[in-house]
Amino acid sequence: MKAAQFFARGDIRVVDVPKPEPGEHEALVAIEWGGICGSDLHEYEYGPIAIPLPEHPHPATGNHIPVTMGHEFAGRIVSAPPGSGLKPGQAVMVDPRIYCSKCSRCNAGSTHGCTTLGFKGLSGTGGGFSEAVAIDAKLCYPLPDDVDLSLAALIEPLAVAWHAISLCDARKWSEKSVLILGGGPIGIACALGLRARGCNQIFVSEPTATRAAQNKQVSDAVFNPIHENVAEKCREVTGGEGVEVVFDCAGVQKGFDAGMDALRYRGLYMNVAAWGTPMVVPFVSYILKEITMKCALAYDDNDFRETVDAFVAGKFKGVETMVTSRIHLDDVATKGFDELVHHKDNHIKILVTPDKSKV
Repeated sequence: MKAAQFFARGDIRVVDVPKPEPGEHEALVAIEWGGICGSDLHEYEYGPIAIPLPEHPHPATGNHIPVTMGHEFAGRIVSAPPGSGLKPGQAVMVDPRIYCSKCSRCNAGSTHGCTTLGFKGLSGTGGGFSEAVAIDAKLCYPLPDDVDLSLAALIEPLAVAWHAISLCDARKWSEKSVLILGGGPIGIACALGLRARGCNQIFVSEPTATRAAQNKQVSDAVFNPIHENVAEKCREVTGGEGVEVVFDCAGVQKGFDAGMDALRYRGLYMNVAAWGTPMVVPFVSYILKEITMKCALAYDDNDFRETVDAFVAGKFKGVETMVTSRIHLDDVATKGFDELVHHKDNHIKILVTPDKSKV
């Protein structure tokens, strides 16, 4: 079958690989759609980072370069083990995580903190930029028959946002004011997740015109950090107090400084971004306002299940605004990764399918 594999920095090729043979507890899923994630793009531009090298194979999979990419994907069941409740043709969203279920973190329910955490599409054993994947049946979440699987593929980034929102331990989101730094895929996912939980005051800091226009559809206001003082704007719309929560989905120092400034006294700074440089804490804001800082990584089983349920219930209003392009698997390098390298600000999410009839 066809699969898009990572061989080296800037080198992704669509090659022929053996079709996966599911194990005793695995389902075989025919891929319909997969999304290109920011972490995928980082691997393409700067990697290998998380993708294992031959001298250091992944501890959970034993696999290494070349690796079939893609960890945001949905499809339909081809086969499933008895007793799984899954049927051929059934639409499913796949939780792409690989975890041991044995370490102290897994036993405590924090499967996303597994000491050997991996992901389909990064750590080996196949990924979503292919025609099919074999995966543990318990990680396949059934979806309604009439679901749009190109939108269902967005559940994975929505789950990342859902986990970050859950870590805030906030009740009555309808009474909270929030600033999101960065209007890319995770930024919009945070806005959609917050809306799903009833938050009525969402602001976004985003400098690019295309993304700003997209974010305006799912937020109350979008501020341009190049031309506006984001912290002052936040205080203007919150009675001079500042926002209660900041979600950092950008991972840049200037945004960090502005976000800490925008927080009110005893506000919460939630980092969801993957930083490429060390974070330097703006100490004056940090101490004078007794700010709490937290960090969110991926999602656990409960987060993923809740995100699927919210998606099926139609709670992510405007989720279609995340999709900016749909391409065929054969074009994943040129119309996918290269397009994001050269025109990243024009996109939120590029979706990939192995079925030419769908593009």
